[in-house]
Amino acid sequence: MDYLAGLNPSQRAAVEQTEGPVMIVAGAGSGKTRVITYRVAHLIRKGVDPFHILVLTFTNKAAKEMRERIMKVVGSEAKNIWMGTFHSVFARILRVEAELIGYPRNFTIYDTDDSKSLLRSILKEMNLDDKLYNVNHVFGRISSAKNNLISPQEYNKNEAILAEDRENGRSMLGQIYMTYAQRCYRAGAMDFDDLLFKTNVLLNKFPETLYKYQHQFKYLMVDEYQDTNFSQYLIVKRLAAVNENICVVGDDAQSIYAFRGANIQNILNFQKDYPDVKVFKLEQNYRSTKTIVKAANSIIANNKNQLEKNVFSDNEDGDKIKVARAFSDNEEGKIVAENIVQEKSLKSLQYKDFAILYRTNAQSRAMEEALRKLGVPYKIYGGTSFYQRKEIKDLIAYFRLTYNPNDEEALKRVINYPRRGIGDTTVEKIIVAADQNQLRLWDVVSNAQTFLDGRSAAAVGNFALMIQSFQAVGHSHNAFDTAMHIAQHSGILKDLYEDKSVEGLSRYENIQELLNGIKEFSEREDIEEHGLDIFLQDVALLTNDDNDKNPNADTVSLMTIHSSKGLEFPHVYIVGLEENLFPSQLSLNSRSELEEERRLFYVAVTRAEKKLHLSYATSRYRWGTLNNCEPSRFLDELNPSCLELDFKPRVPMAEDNMGFSSERIAWQQKDTFSKPKPKLVKTTSILPKAHTPTAGFAPSDTSGLQVGMEVEHERFGFGKVVELEGNKPDIKATIQFKELGQKQLLLKFAKLRIVQ
Repeated sequence: MDYLAGLNPSQRAAVEQTEGPVMIVAGAGSGKTRVITYRVAHLIRKGVDPFHILVLTFTNKAAKEMRERIMKVVGSEAKNIWMGTFHSVFARILRVEAELIGYPRNFTIYDTDDSKSLLRSILKEMNLDDKLYNVNHVFGRISSAKNNLISPQEYNKNEAILAEDRENGRSMLGQIYMTYAQRCYRAGAMDFDDLLFKTNVLLNKFPETLYKYQHQFKYLMVDEYQDTNFSQYLIVKRLAAVNENICVVGDDAQSIYAFRGANIQNILNFQKDYPDVKVFKLEQNYRSTKTIVKAANSIIANNKNQLEKNVFSDNEDGDKIKVARAFSDNEEGKIVAENIVQEKSLKSLQYKDFAILYRTNAQSRAMEEALRKLGVPYKIYGGTSFYQRKEIKDLIAYFRLTYNPNDEEALKRVINYPRRGIGDTTVEKIIVAADQNQLRLWDVVSNAQTFLDGRSAAAVGNFALMIQSFQAVGHSHNAFDTAMHIAQHSGILKDLYEDKSVEGLSRYENIQELLNGIKEFSEREDIEEHGLDIFLQDVALLTNDDNDKNPNADTVSLMTIHSSKGLEFPHVYIVGLEENLFPSQLSLNSRSELEEERRLFYVAVTRAEKKLHLSYATSRYRWGTLNNCEPSRFLDELNPSCLELDFKPRVPMAEDNMGFSSERIAWQQKDTFSKPKPKLVKTTSILPKAHTPTAGFAPSDTSGLQVGMEVEHERFGFGKVVELEGNKPDIKATIQFKELGQKQLLLKFAKLRIVQ
């Protein structure tokens, strides 16, 4: 039993309790995987046949890692354990039992693309508006129904569901679901949700089959139990009903997948389901410093709906958590990138020791640009580089075509996106006509009536007119106005706005973020030309694919917090800690939604091993309008003794206004961790005040500007000139602004009013 020697008392007790219902509440970094693997190994060492053990995970990677660890203890017998993801294990069972529910054993499994392709065909056959019946929305609706075990028949009999569909103008959803299910069945195919749905049907309708697997799986273990949905919960409950040797492992504080159907009540109510359950709490965090663990505890303590536990660490105290404030998201990116370079140099670290975490994919833009400018290699984890995302490439293709209509790749990409009745056949005719007449594609497109006929000629002609109108706008407007015009009149904004799925919302936010970047470009005072063509040139240079393709390369990791779950890094930067961003504006309608956002923040904080950095911007663009941002409420909830406010290096301010506010500075000096937290008085002193220009503001002639003069900037407010350098007409002024600290401005663009 040497393998038990390395376990702490709580871990060992959980491993050795093999009989009856067991719940292991595993705090972040508490050695959860080790406990699961040793518990399975212990069962086998005690004589349990591995064929009688079922271990369910949420990723194939987790299952593979666990099996390899078990093999080191018990040898090849580990190969006989039923271990894998919910979907892989139950697909295996359905292969054996499929004929009972009318499917062939060699049934096809449709992936998401297969399912959506079939749905598109059905929508076309039913002559339904694919804008109203957006395929992502329809797919999500069917998926949600299946995960709640609502069959097509039950869906179409449920008056409440049908009434909701009618109210949303989608009264045909029930019929689409019915047709989709029939077509899958006819094709001998199941989608991913069917693998769980049909397993429930099998166990519910065929008692002898349920009996068979209840006695097959005498010991059940479920990893990440807090992430199970209703369908998974019922399968596990049915299979464990005879022996009740069920062990669930999870952490309610890390339940962050409600949008996928996960139900935190499954873990919170486990003790009600099994009153004689033995509960073991893994509370020692082996990953993070004491400071990080203390901060994480102070966050999650604000959630009312949780299992009680006291996570602690015996690691070193470690550095305090740095909190940085930036004027904008671009400046936030610069702060983070510069800090990474500095930390790497001073402490002889590698780039792969650093991770940047954000709430939404769109936030990667500012981080990517800042890292590129400093030559810092990075990779987007679990996602695509900002400028490589489809929706960004689509809109940029319109930009490219506006300024160079001979760009054939851009033309082919967008000629029928959004859909405008120019199908593949028409595109092929355009290509053939161009080849036969030795013309460019645009020559054919812009003279559609000569080369095409009927409806195709009209559709292609309208497309050409649209691009020509974009060219006219581009000649007379700046980058942002042109970009916004193209985004609106191309139909891309409307198309993405109408997609209300999680993916659609993310794509819409990404377009917004691209336009925000163009808005900032349009207002740059250090360049003379602000056309969209100049922006495209910058982007082309910025987005060359020069990242090392080696997956083990020394790169900074960028990812959403959802993607970071299960990972850990020595240095972590959590950016964008602002109200309505994190917590998300979409998550402020109920306590349960807010508590999920707080759990998401807890997950982010507990990814850090050695050092944690937090940051927020005091202003951010939304659709071209610069908005003031309020710091996230989560910053208030952090134990102040764990924080170090890192504002002074970049934004010099008065000594009594160096933190969240003077009130918060006083608060920071008291350790309130063990006492009820005082209600903080929120002030706006932390935000740069929106400057209101003096009545009748008009820029002065700055040819006689001298050091020491007081000036006013329309946006930055009042300041004093501290340095002038360069020669006319490119004189650069360094100005100490009262609210925003030092900024360098080219006088010919700065539009300053001399006060004295």
